[in-house]
Amino acid sequence: MKRRGFILRSLGVAAGLGAALVVGWAVLPPRSRLGSADSLLPREGAVAVNGWVRVQTDGRVVLIMPRSEMGQGVHTGLVTLLAEELDLPLDSIVLEQAPDETIYGNVAMLAGALPFHPLEVDADEPALKVRAAHWIFAKVGRELGLNVTGGSASMADAWSVVRMAGAAARAALLAAAAEHFDAPVSALSMYHGEVSHTDGRRIGFGDLAQRAASIDTPDAIRVKPRWGWRFIGQPVARVDVPAKVDGSARYGIDVRPPGLEYAAVCLCPTLGGSLRQLDEKALLARPGVRQVVTLPPCNGTSGGFAVIASHTWHAEQACRAAQPQWDHGPNHALSTASIGQALERALDEDTGHTFYARGDAPAALAGAGRKLTASYHAPHLAHATLEPMNATAWFHDGTLEIWAPTQAPGFAAGAAAKVAGLDSEQVHLHVTYLGGGFGRRLESDFVAQAALVAMALPGVPVQLIWSREQDMTHDFYRPLQRVRLEGLLDDAAGLQALRIRSAGDSIVTQWIDRNLPFPGGGPDRTTAEGLFDQPYAIAHQLMTHVTVPSGVPIGFWRSVGHSHSAFFIESFIDELAHAAGADPYEFRLSLLGDAPRHALVLRTAADAANWYAPLPVGQARGIALHESFGSIVAQVAEVSLQDGKVQVHRMTCAIDCGTAVNPDIVRQQMESCVVFGLTAALHGQIDIQAGQVQQQNFPDYPLLGMAGAPPVSTHIIASQRPPTGVGEPGLPPVAPAVSNALYALTGKRQRELPLQAV
Repeated sequence: MKRRGFILRSLGVAAGLGAALVVGWAVLPPRSRLGSADSLLPREGAVAVNGWVRVQTDGRVVLIMPRSEMGQGVHTGLVTLLAEELDLPLDSIVLEQAPDETIYGNVAMLAGALPFHPLEVDADEPALKVRAAHWIFAKVGRELGLNVTGGSASMADAWSVVRMAGAAARAALLAAAAEHFDAPVSALSMYHGEVSHTDGRRIGFGDLAQRAASIDTPDAIRVKPRWGWRFIGQPVARVDVPAKVDGSARYGIDVRPPGLEYAAVCLCPTLGGSLRQLDEKALLARPGVRQVVTLPPCNGTSGGFAVIASHTWHAEQACRAAQPQWDHGPNHALSTASIGQALERALDEDTGHTFYARGDAPAALAGAGRKLTASYHAPHLAHATLEPMNATAWFHDGTLEIWAPTQAPGFAAGAAAKVAGLDSEQVHLHVTYLGGGFGRRLESDFVAQAALVAMALPGVPVQLIWSREQDMTHDFYRPLQRVRLEGLLDDAAGLQALRIRSAGDSIVTQWIDRNLPFPGGGPDRTTAEGLFDQPYAIAHQLMTHVTVPSGVPIGFWRSVGHSHSAFFIESFIDELAHAAGADPYEFRLSLLGDAPRHALVLRTAADAANWYAPLPVGQARGIALHESFGSIVAQVAEVSLQDGKVQVHRMTCAIDCGTAVNPDIVRQQMESCVVFGLTAALHGQIDIQAGQVQQQNFPDYPLLGMAGAPPVSTHIIASQRPPTGVGEPGLPPVAPAVSNALYALTGKRQRELPLQAV
């Protein structure tokens, strides 16, 4: 982590000292991410052929896995790419956690953060600024090597490098077999872990491993052509399912090293507060209690204390019985109402940062035509992962060993090393399965706390587990956001102008401040994504955002800014359609002349949902379209009101996600997004009073139950483009589709989440 901070700072210094050096560096192509066999530590019974692939002497192949599996199917996706190149069954591939090397960084996630309009990126010939920025970000991303699972970028990032690593391993194995058989490579074929000669002779991968590792990979490596694919594009079985079915899958909360003790935490209930005083003797006298550890505020979370005991129950009961005195800090008067008022003032007084401008929206809005205005609000939201925050740490033999369900292992290990006063080489972090991530496990607070607890009890492994109440009240929340929208319809009911002004806190600024050795700042794309990057052909557009620090710890929440931006813009587009006297689907379609991919997705969803077909009395449809993380999703919701509650009867999804590596996983993720999105749209709300979160547990913050989960049909657009995001893009259209259906049903427009049965 020190190295990466130095690189980032050095880029800025170099820009100031010698622009010519920076330009010279920038025009060079990014360094290869294949790595070499030397990138990996030796393993008995296995030979590395490049930085991503080992071949075991038993014939199985090892894929070095840099991404965290949290239910999104990334392990299956990356295994599929390698299996394709080596013509191997997926169950012949073994996963090994990636070391902390820059070749495993998520380059695509960084490139996806660039604030360009999607139509600029999708153009047949993208502008020079777009191509140059992507080129430089690819280089910076390669050098930084930030190993993070997020941004729905895992498949996009792996698409080239993992296939190329497999193709390089294939070439090395074939070359080794050619030497073994004393035959040309053209006489050889590869299938199910063996190389066969045309004369019938065969040899297994395991017998070729040593020879293959000594062969220099040729420069002209080619991945398998699309017409030759056997696995990519097919609904192959997930590699993580067997272990999850038979119970052998290990999540963070399942880790059980010998002699394990358990720790519970109690954090200051006021956001950003800390512990002032605690009667530790009283706690140590309780049954099973081993030690009490003070936890200072670290990595963005409040301070407090941890109790180590022989059982989680004993630790929890001690925490509940404690009577700490708290220092409530500067946020003791903070409330949801005061934050909302600050956002309204900012919208009144500050023009903000311009993310997108086209034509002259202010002048157009001042002209003739029908003008509509609306204000939309979205609340703070918690992640509410079913597996609460936890990590197991063990300080022994001068090494801090950690098991953690984390989306950012490098950052987590760095945070642990810092609080423990150790060098990074002394920290060894194992990534387990994640029982839900959704962006919450991009944070390192719980790992740092586990490190502090372990250092207080050397030689003893300790598992730190947050209760649901601690988890709910000390999250990094989706930010509260307010938006004002203005639109102008001309005499022909065409949309001529659109102005959007939003206000809210900056996730990226806070995250950088928590995790990097330099302060954050500058425009944050996540504050405006989904608003500035609309596909609709509107002559005059202006989108600005005012960043208003709130005092609330905020973080990346599934689909980030898109999660509320889609509700704002797609509900307002629906308002404009009704004001124009137009069908909402046809109104959107009329604005997509410059966006044929979006139009196809919209038509596919509408056709699959039988948009024009009548529904039973008391039901209505709503439609929404949104692009995020490179993928385009349209959804149609069918809703009714039953017993004073919103009932969603059916959701129809269409998605263009480029090449669908595994169609079944795409469908699973659309279903997951619908359930997660409906939970937020119908129930999700975090309230803050006197600096404290009011919701404590699932009775206060309910999740969508089985009875409320509608059937979901997903229609995948065939594409030859590289893969784009899947784990998040299905969520943003959910709320506006349901909201628009409720308006069609009731005639009452809802501009605030969560939606109500009005």
